Parts: sequence; structure tokens; C-alpha cells
Amino acid sequence: MYDSIKKLTFVIPCYRSQNTIEIVVDEVTDCVGKLGFSDYEIVLVNDCSPDNVWSVIKMISKKNPRVKGISFAKNFGQHAALLAGYALATGDVIVSLDDDGQVPVDELNLLLDKLCEGFDVVYAYYEEIQRGLIRRFGTFMALRMGEIMLGIPKGIKGSSFFVARKYIVDEMIRYTHPYPYLAGLVFRTTKNVACVMTHHRARLEGSSGYSFRGLLSLWINGFTAFSVKPLEIGTYCGVVAAAMGFIFAVVTIVRKILNPAMVAGWASVISVLLVIGGIILIMLGLIGEYVGRIYICINDAPQYVIKEEIGGI
Repeated sequence: MYDSIKKLTFVIPCYRSQNTIEIVVDEVTDCVGKLGFSDYEIVLVNDCSPDNVWSVIKMISKKNPRVKGISFAKNFGQHAALLAGYALATGDVIVSLDDDGQVPVDELNLLLDKLCEGFDVVYAYYEEIQRGLIRRFGTFMALRMGEIMLGIPKGIKGSSFFVARKYIVDEMIRYTHPYPYLAGLVFRTTKNVACVMTHHRARLEGSSGYSFRGLLSLWINGFTAFSVKPLEIGTYCGVVAAAMGFIFAVVTIVRKILNPAMVAGWASVISVLLVIGGIILIMLGLIGEYVGRIYICINDAPQYVIKEEIGGI
């Protein structure tokens, strides 16, 4: 059925999933058997998880020679973990998914069918998301940010469950800087992207590893790593603020001419200063963020550091 696909590679970042990752791997194994793939591999990336997931990964690798394991020296984040897994991928198609059991692996055929229509990347999106309020808000913001900052078409709804052709992944891993953002890497490589609707499961256990602070950091990374639009927006805000200040000054002068006894309002002056000062500070922060990232990249900060690697055939 998938004659053009000879081998699949599954890449799964692991964090706080010692009790779920083996279930996910078993489901992946069952899925490839039902789809008729005899050649596949699974790359599990331990993102310096505080639990015992690395021991579980080593145990799984001993039982299943098709499972490779990578362990980071410290926590580098989900996106860096995926890129580390991509670097080991040898399949014609790479499948990215989560370690919490929420991803409907049994519906992988829907993504592969769409990919075989000629697309380079196919995302799964969910009609109903089984996540907490903060994570749902984070997903919504990520979609809007992608549309505005990265030029992602409005019809494309992404998620952490997607498939990509090998040459797309090979291009993505050429990015070696310490601020990876997968959506930016995908859409700077290709626009031949589609999405299909799947169902979303409840987590097997625990809660999302993303806090609001983590999501905020991810958003900042997304709109500064692959776009200068924040600086353009700051320029527009500066122009608007300057125009408002000029208009306010003209109105004040005209009112003073018409009514010489008028006393200038202290509150209005302070309000204007606070608005303009706030815009200046925001822009200085954005510029500092860009400059800081340039400095860190120049110093060759690692995207990830592999402490240990096991398995594979």
C-alpha cells in the first residue's frame, strides 16, 4: 500500500514518562505491523528526565533491537530532542510523536495516505484537545504566532504528531544553533504542507511538562528565531506613538491659544510618557533578545549534548 516508503523512523522525546513510554513503543510496533512495514526504527530521546525513564529506554532497547536510545547531559527541550533523534534517522519518512500516549498512533495511516498524495510534511490536528486550559491556550497562541510571524497558511493546524520526508528532515538538522523551533524549520524548508484531523486521547498519566513559563519561552523563541517581524511591529508602534504625541501637542497648543487661562494637565502628560516609555522599553527588550541570541550563537553554544547512546541495528 505504501510502495514508495521503504522504512519508517519514529522519533519520541521522553520526559517524565517512565510509566508510559513502553506502552507507546508497543503501540508503535503494533501499528507498523498492521500497516505492513517490515523495516522501521524507533529513536527515544531522554531529555535529562528526572525520573527513571533512561533505565526503561535501555530495557526496551535490549528487548527490541530496532529501538535506539539517546540520553542528554541536561535538559535542552523538546525541539532539541527531536532534532537529535532526526540526526540518527535512516527512514524514508520520519514520524514525530509524544511519549504520553495522547497521540493516536493507530491513525498514522491517515497521515501517510496524505503524504503519498505528494506532500512533504503532514500534521495531525485535533478536533477536541484533551489538555488543560494553559496548554490549550498555548496551542492557540502558537498557531496564531505561526500565522503572523512565520507566514504559515491559516488552513494549516500543526501538532507534535506529524510525518516528514527524509530530505526535509535532513535540511532541518542543518540548523545547529541553540534555539531550534520546529515549525520555523519546517516552513522555511517547504510550503508543501498538509494536515489531517485525528482524535486526541487523554494522557495515560500525569500532566503536561509545559508550564506557562515554558510556553512563554517557547513563544519568544518562535518569533525571534526565524522572524524579524517583532522589530517591524515595534517600528509601527513607534510611528503610531509619535503620531499620537504630535497630534496631542497640536491639540494642546490650539487649546492654549483659544483659552490662555487653561492649565496643562499633569495626568495627561504622565500618561503619554508612560505609553511612549513602555513602547521604548519593550523594543529595547526585543533588541536585547536578538543581540543576546546572536552572542550565544557566535559562542557556539551547543544545541544539545549527548551523554549516552544505545541500541540500533
